[in-house]
Parts: sequence; structure tokens; C-alpha cells
Amino acid sequence: MSFVKVYIHYVWGTKNREPLLASKELRQLVWQHMRENAREKGIYIDYINGHKDHCHCLVSLGLDQSIQKVAQLLKGESSYWINQQKLTPSKFEWQQEYFAVSVSESMVAKVREYIRRQDEHHATKSFEEETTEFMAKYGFVRKDDF
Repeated sequence: MSFVKVYIHYVWGTKNREPLLASKELRQLVWQHMRENAREKGIYIDYINGHKDHCHCLVSLGLDQSIQKVAQLLKGESSYWINQQKLTPSKFEWQQEYFAVSVSESMVAKVREYIRRQDEHHATKSFEEETTEFMAKYGFVRKDDF
């Protein structure tokens, strides 16, 4: 039997960064649905939260799951569900791109706390600023490139 524990911190935004997840109540409804849907698909969401224009999701990948497939399943089904339920004033879509980075076991609690504090965090920082910091911090681009 194989044993695997690989944590991935995903971040993705709404298409064109539209603030369609405007209320905390709506976001909680969406995050709960995403958890339930993930459970049905055998995806373990450790922690999920976000803000009006994006989602953070800490996932523990299963043995046969890929980063890309998990992102596709979570994003695709949730946008379909949001539209079916007519939860937003216009058509809801996630952007195609996403950010995904591995998280060591020793940092899981810190990442959970970061995800938990999204409303507080985005009182002073935009999603664009957050993305720029992530891209530089994890070596996808140099900070000078922005």
C-alpha cells in the first residue's frame, strides 16, 4: 500500500477579477458547496476561503490526483453550480489560470491561518497585490518584472 501526503495551496480568481462573490454569506455558501462536491469526488479540501474576487484552497492530494485535474474539477463544477443557482447578478466564471504551490507539513497550520484571514488581509491589500507577492515569493517571476 502506498501512503501519500502532498498539500497544495491553490489560488484562483473570478474572470476579469470581477467582485461577484460580494457578500460573506455568498462566499460561505460557495465554499460549503465546493467542500461537499470535492468530498463526492474524493478530493480532500483541508481549508477553503477567499474574498469577493478569488478563492484560496488548501488540498491534500490523493494518490491518483494531479494538480491540474483537481483545479479543473473544483473550478468547473463550482462555476456551473453558481450559475445554476443564479447566485450572482451576471454569468459567473473563474479565470482559466490558477496558482498552485506545495506546502510542507510544517507550514500547513500557517497556510490555514492565512487562508482563514482573507477578509482581514484584503482590507489592506488587493488580489492583484497578493498575486504579485506570491509570484515573486515562489520564484515564478522576479519582483522587478512587475
